[in-house]
Amino acid sequence: QVQLVESGGGLVQTGGSLRLSCAASERTFSAYTVGWFRQAPGKEREFVAAISRSSGSTYYTDSVKGRFTISRDNAKNTVYLQMNSLEPEDTAVYYCAATINPARPDLTYQFTYQYQHWGQGTQVTVSS
Repeated sequence: QVQLVESGGGLVQTGGSLRLSCAASERTFSAYTVGWFRQAPGKEREFVAAISRSSGSTYYTDSVKGRFTISRDNAKNTVYLQMNSLEPEDTAVYYCAATINPARPDLTYQFTYQYQHWGQGTQVTVSS
């Protein structure tokens, strides 16, 4: 069972930056596709970004393209989400999630049901 721990959230002003980290307990974390999701109060959890196990494929929701960058350091069992030009609409609890598909390691996924392992989340608040 992969355990995921997010960190790096906080309070930032509009236009500011944060870098979220998702650290995994397993050394085999490099075999997993990892996604970032977020959930604002009263809203459903939504996809933000995903990265394949080899970092060969990344995928972003339209609202964060050009502002957010997902990356991974498999030697550290960690996936990052660099968030720049933050907006109040980015305020949410951010979750990382992991899934594995040995047959198609190059794929990324954008739906919550496609991920088996989830972290507890980290709060990001962007003030206007």
